[in-house]
Amino acid sequence: MKEKHKAIGVFDSGLGGLTCVAELMRLMPGEDIIYFGDTARVPYGTRSRETILEYTAQDVGFVRSKDVKLIIAACGTVSSAIGTDKALAAELAGNTPFMGVVVPAAEEACKATKNGVIGVIGTQATISSGAYEQAIHALCSDAKTVSAACPLFVPMVENGITDKDDIVVRAMTERYLSPVKASGADVLILGCTHYPHLIEAVRDYMGEGVTLVSSGAAAARKACSVLGEAHLHTDSTKGTLTCYTSDSEELFDRNAHRFIGKDLICTVNKVSVDELQRFHERT
Repeated sequence: MKEKHKAIGVFDSGLGGLTCVAELMRLMPGEDIIYFGDTARVPYGTRSRETILEYTAQDVGFVRSKDVKLIIAACGTVSSAIGTDKALAAELAGNTPFMGVVVPAAEEACKATKNGVIGVIGTQATISSGAYEQAIHALCSDAKTVSAACPLFVPMVENGITDKDDIVVRAMTERYLSPVKASGADVLILGCTHYPHLIEAVRDYMGEGVTLVSSGAAAARKACSVLGEAHLHTDSTKGTLTCYTSDSEELFDRNAHRFIGKDLICTVNKVSVDELQRFHERT
């Protein structure tokens, strides 16, 4: 198969990476996409870096087995654990081009800020890593960053608790974002790909004057640019979406429609955690 006709591989700890997939489908409707959501082990954000990288090696190995032309780690936690370590990325992905969500989101945030104050929200592991701050300061050294961990946002989204008027959503949004709002940040990076499903609540709380950068959508836009520069866009006009999950196919399918849209057409397949472990390539 010619390289440009191969699929784009995307993976996440759960369903959040589908926000990246949705943007990929909008930008490049002809591309085939293979998505893996490790729903049996979600969330990654509460795990140690060693465990996150162990799971990541298995996830990347599985996606690579599908002979894809690009792998996107549509997971803020995974992307933060890898950071800008090109040697680690190469160890994981081999010769397959690999990208995360951190750098694309940092690039968009630096372009968007007017006062140089950038907020970042993410899982505990993402915020503890400092990866977004490092990426931002590498691009605009004089920027001020204000970060906040939002540990309950992922389970809220995975369980459909996203309505901006829900008392839990309002309470958690205020609790987590109050220091970011107080800092005067004019840009806020949604550093986890689950968070766009809380975007209405976040926008209401932060105010219309704050630009929100979705890390998954930023990665999709970067992927479109990278593939274009490498002349790897497919000639097809209608792509397919094939999904894999490490838990219930039925539950994944139902939630995928909630994440992407009711008109979504995709096949969902099960891959067990035991099967994933044979794709563990790190020593």
